[in-house]
Amino acid sequence: MSTAILTGQPVPGSSIEGDLRSLGFEVRIAADTPEAETLLAQVPADRRVAVVDAAFVGHLHALRLGLTDPRFPLAAVPGAVTAQPAGRQALTRAMARENTDGGGGTSLAVDSLADRIAAALDADGAEPHRPELGALVAAVPADPQARNEARQAVAAVDDEAVRLKSAVKARDGFFTTFCISPYSRYLARWCARRGLTPNQVTTASLLTALIAAGCAATGTRGGFVAAGVLLIASFVLDCTDGQLARYSLQYSTLGAWLDATFDRAKEYAYYAGLALGAARGGDDVWALALGAMVLQTCRHVVDFSFTEANHDATANTSPTAALSDRLDSVGWTVWLRRMIVLPIGERWAMIAVLTAATTPRITLYVLLAGCALAACYTTAGRLLRSVTRRATRTDRAAQALADLADTGPLVALCVRFARGVPRHSAAYLALGGGALVTASAVLWGGGWQTVVCAVAYVLLSAAAVARPLKGPLDWLVPPFFRAAEYGTVLALAARADVNGALPAAFGLVAAVAYHHYDTVYRIRGGAGAPPAYLVRAIGGQEGRTLLVAVLAALLTAVQFKVALTVLAVLVAALVLTESIRFWVRAHRGGASALHDEGEPA
Repeated sequence: MSTAILTGQPVPGSSIEGDLRSLGFEVRIAADTPEAETLLAQVPADRRVAVVDAAFVGHLHALRLGLTDPRFPLAAVPGAVTAQPAGRQALTRAMARENTDGGGGTSLAVDSLADRIAAALDADGAEPHRPELGALVAAVPADPQARNEARQAVAAVDDEAVRLKSAVKARDGFFTTFCISPYSRYLARWCARRGLTPNQVTTASLLTALIAAGCAATGTRGGFVAAGVLLIASFVLDCTDGQLARYSLQYSTLGAWLDATFDRAKEYAYYAGLALGAARGGDDVWALALGAMVLQTCRHVVDFSFTEANHDATANTSPTAALSDRLDSVGWTVWLRRMIVLPIGERWAMIAVLTAATTPRITLYVLLAGCALAACYTTAGRLLRSVTRRATRTDRAAQALADLADTGPLVALCVRFARGVPRHSAAYLALGGGALVTASAVLWGGGWQTVVCAVAYVLLSAAAVARPLKGPLDWLVPPFFRAAEYGTVLALAARADVNGALPAAFGLVAAVAYHHYDTVYRIRGGAGAPPAYLVRAIGGQEGRTLLVAVLAALLTAVQFKVALTVLAVLVAALVLTESIRFWVRAHRGGASALHDEGEPA
């Protein structure tokens, strides 16, 4: 329940009281500032409270944006200010100041109490969020003529059309922008009017994708066609959940986590479905499916690491960034560049069409080629930005990279002996160690040479993170670690040459990748990395790499397959249990709502 305190003199014909009730507010009337302060003190501390001028004129959606967005403790639009429980203390202080200063003697029809409170919050350093209203009207007219003009301005703009337009991401992929969003926004409105939540739509998208994966697993042409159609339907729902969140302002910590993790679960489950379907036809493409998962995950880690490394960097003077801005000023290049990176919309559309029209092997070959091209394009651009940028990275950025590196107890043990390694060499050490262990797995499989190289990889990993990751290329350390771990597991499973080894490796990489994505979402939510006990329990990236190498050397091929399966189950159980516990507790504990736009659709 929320409470709105309506202040000032009622205006004949005003709909403000009804508008507030339609937004879920209980309305209380205050004739002056002292009475408003008294009513504010009576509102329970666990409620959202708003102070709104009775003379407010504006669109209902302007009020919705200003008063109901759960992401901000304090928010304001002209004529209205609101506070969630976390911002109540600041609002109470600002109200008390207005009362002490004699604000109650000011004519509220001319000088809005809500606006004075918002100004007082600014002066206290608790600046409220002020949403971008665009064409929407929000005002407290000073006289009848101004009121009439404001009402005419309200009548001239359809706030429902503005609301529908703003439900769509400002920056999106070509396929989503022109083929999905023109229709899915209306589906989002349909869902909102029936009381459906974004989390329910997200879950429906996951179930649809899992059914699509099941259809692909049948290995029949009809199953492949159905899988392609259902994958597109899942993507439509995937767009709809975010649009519903923006349309109805239903943002939540739990919802952001579900949306992000379900996207990965859907895509990787579909890869597994393709591999199972191909196997029914006598074609083994598990290595391709696992390779696609590895490549896609490493692409995302490049994005995450670069973003975190430069989240609060200073003196961003990269000529490459300036060139990118100039290219964006040429309309057609914007869409071309967005398509080259193969965002989720283009990627899923391509997978769906190829599944329906070709074979799983062709689908995965094209997917690998497209993702490789996109990875080269984006990574090259980021490398150029990094080497040409004069920036000082902060301790926060270095800590985020250290968390993304996911090093475990073996590195912690070795790192004390690697303090003398120059800081700028971190990326080269990670690259060298990763190339060494992966190449040995490809060349020798489960031989003693691979174990020796895995030990060397542990030492080089320790050297790479011995100092804070503040160098211009240190954001490459986490992607190199991911490629080394996943690539070693893939190579050793392929060299085992026994049925079931690659599916077991697929499960292990999927479980570890989930842990790495979960780490990213925690960092983005301001919660930091997963607890240290979890990282120790699953060994850290270097520990898992060494363990898999040792298992491959000591066990027979069949035993190695069983060991990979057991390891996958154990890692999945640990990371899922901790992750679900953390996010559900954060949601129930009233953590600040998030809305992560994530990968462009």
